[in-house]
Amino acid sequence: MDWHSLQSLLGGVNKYSTPLGKVWLSVVFIFRVLVLVVAAETVWGDEQSDFVCNTQQPGCRNVCYDHFFPISHIRLWVFQLLFVSIPSFLIGMHIYQRKKCKKNIKIFSQNAGLQKVKIDAPLLRTYLVSIFFKISFEIVFMCLFYWIYEGYKMLRLVKCSEYPCPNTVDCFISRPTEKTICTIFMLVTSAVCMMLNLAELCYLFVRYCVFRCKQSLPSKEQ
Repeated sequence: MDWHSLQSLLGGVNKYSTPLGKVWLSVVFIFRVLVLVVAAETVWGDEQSDFVCNTQQPGCRNVCYDHFFPISHIRLWVFQLLFVSIPSFLIGMHIYQRKKCKKNIKIFSQNAGLQKVKIDAPLLRTYLVSIFFKISFEIVFMCLFYWIYEGYKMLRLVKCSEYPCPNTVDCFISRPTEKTICTIFMLVTSAVCMMLNLAELCYLFVRYCVFRCKQSLPSKEQ
């Protein structure tokens, strides 16, 4: 996977984001992508080769590994990052279309000298939809992670009775404590990103209300 391409695509959207949106993007790349590439891939690099079961039955170890790890943690986190990043591409596509039509692109009105810029409603709607999907994908993947692995803690010993194992065998997972710490870190980071998205929704709502109030004041005075 080309992380530099993902970074360049999201970086182009960054300048049209709110302050909280820029913080979210920084957290994604520093605490999720960077940790996933540098640390997590090393921690899970030996997950299958060092998955040891106390039996010599051919195929038993592979079947037990597939039972307890139907999908790798790394691949699941990669899918999560992709799905969470896709809504930001909606903003990028919206901006691209607006630029082709030569229209101004502003999420909120900001004073540019003495000129006031009105709220850009279409882009604001796209931005709100993208945040909603980010939150939804974070929740779905956290629940999916819990459902697949039946919790967030890596056990040292698991018992397997899948065919073709002759009986219930003991299987041992390599470096369970280190993997548990890494898993908790990634899940906490995901929760932080979700909280930033919720805070950004509140921020957009407050800014919108403030702007509408300022717009209605002159008409009341008249």
